[in-house]
Amino acid sequence: MKNLLRAFCIAFSMYSGIPMPQFKWEKEDMRYSICFFPLIGIVIGALCYGLCVITQMFDINLLAATLLFFVIPLIVTGGIHVDGFMDCSDVFSSYREKEKKLEILKDPHIGAFAVIRLVVLCAVYISAISIIISSEKGFEERYFIVICLGFVLSRTLSAVSVVSFPCAKNEGSLYTFAEGSDKKRCLSVLVKEAAIILLIMAVYGRIGGVVAITTALLTFGYYYLKTKKELGGITGDTAGWFVCLCETAMAVAICVCAMIGV
Repeated sequence: MKNLLRAFCIAFSMYSGIPMPQFKWEKEDMRYSICFFPLIGIVIGALCYGLCVITQMFDINLLAATLLFFVIPLIVTGGIHVDGFMDCSDVFSSYREKEKKLEILKDPHIGAFAVIRLVVLCAVYISAISIIISSEKGFEERYFIVICLGFVLSRTLSAVSVVSFPCAKNEGSLYTFAEGSDKKRCLSVLVKEAAIILLIMAVYGRIGGVVAITTALLTFGYYYLKTKKELGGITGDTAGWFVCLCETAMAVAICVCAMIGV
């Protein structure tokens, strides 16, 4: 039990900005820490759903509600996934050889393509959320339930990649987590977590939920192919890139469903 509590604290310390008890991380404590990564998605989803309820109760301004929905994940995670998205944007736009791309990932400076792609990502995500909120057909609780569960699904799939995809380099935070994990048991737990989330999204969200699930799985497949081609594997930055891309893709999918009244 002690090791599991430590694993929980390690996961939240690494992948969120939520204060956790400080202690020396031992290898034994990290064996199952990746299994707790999806729980951060539950925290984000719960806060965003709470915002949805408040928006309906008090008729909050559309712009304010949309921006708050956008900001909540950034506050909870401390922007760690956005940092990975920006780093990967520079890498994937460099068209250099693998070794040079891995060097670019280590560069703390921000390139032009990182800024451009982040602006595009934010614009698409904010627009999708805004359309869902403002659409008479789309402003239904089930759409927001699906989006909120999407925060859990994206992190579950990202965690699955950590224990099943090849690493691009033999160093870094993701490599430490991957090598320190009991991969077989962690994968078994994560697959069960994913199955539960997928079932809830499909049953509660109906066609919209199925569309969001399909979008997430297609993005997951693209993530595998893209990182294998570009880097030969995944890194901590690519994991963050995937989370941002997956959540935006699901938001767009739900937006389309809201617009056509599915």
